[in-house]
Amino acid sequence: MKLVLTPGMGIGPEVTARALAPIVDQAAFTLMGSGPEMTAALDAAGVPWTPASEPCGCTGVCVVDTRGADEPAPVAAIRRAVQTVLDGNASALVTGPIHKAKLRQKGFQFMGHTDMLGELCGARPVMAFTGGVMRVALVTTHMPLEAVSSAITAEAVEHTVRTAHTALVNDLGIGAPRVLVCGLNPHAGEDGELGGTEEVVITPVVEGLRAEGMNVEGPLCAEAAFMTAARGEVDLVVAMYHDQGLVPLKVVDFGRSVNWTLGLPIIRTSVDHGTANALVGTGRADSASMAAAITLAMDIVSRRSRR
Repeated sequence: MKLVLTPGMGIGPEVTARALAPIVDQAAFTLMGSGPEMTAALDAAGVPWTPASEPCGCTGVCVVDTRGADEPAPVAAIRRAVQTVLDGNASALVTGPIHKAKLRQKGFQFMGHTDMLGELCGARPVMAFTGGVMRVALVTTHMPLEAVSSAITAEAVEHTVRTAHTALVNDLGIGAPRVLVCGLNPHAGEDGELGGTEEVVITPVVEGLRAEGMNVEGPLCAEAAFMTAARGEVDLVVAMYHDQGLVPLKVVDFGRSVNWTLGLPIIRTSVDHGTANALVGTGRADSASMAAAITLAMDIVSRRSRR
């Protein structure tokens, strides 16, 4: 199995190195990014590595330095890593955190990994999280709250639910997933008293998918959906916007959940945290989410290979 990893920025290199230390003999891992930062982290974690210009094919870790391109090394690494997987020279992509604001000052044109991955792959990705008690998929991601309402269309809701349902079945092996769909407004619109998005947009989508045989319920008020998820009684919650889904998820599962991009022609997982610059070099950065991201990517590769 070959995986390509982009450790990213901040604590990314060190949590990547520590996550790889106990599994270095289980696959061929190619790291792409700023060479000095990656190699220093690997040395500190006691992980042997070899320099390379192309993805390695042997068990262990090789390092491809992407500095010197026309864009920052972490961005060049993502671009090259995606192409590596698309070309069949790696089985999956695992990414570390990037500092989007700093990169945008240097010409980065995307709001984050997900948008960039969608453009590079010519696909319409869905941001999802898994690995802890809850699984969440988002209809909208990085946009101002004032823009969310107009972005909640029947097509967007249906695309998110279908994409998430397919991933649960094919990549996690869940035979008949139970999916809960949140409403947009408080109390899921209170029968139209607090907004009409639920009755006009979300309900027809849910009813149509149920008619096809999907185990989908909604629109539900978010607190009810996430209390059900916290009890482990549902396979995934579809949230309408970023904080509706990620606040409860990170309160309950932060550090063990995995950012899992659905709807791409490649397998991509990532950490559930940012660059945490204040923790760089302190030894206090937690590598659990990176370890979970690598494990999930390897599990999905194995599951797909058995189909």
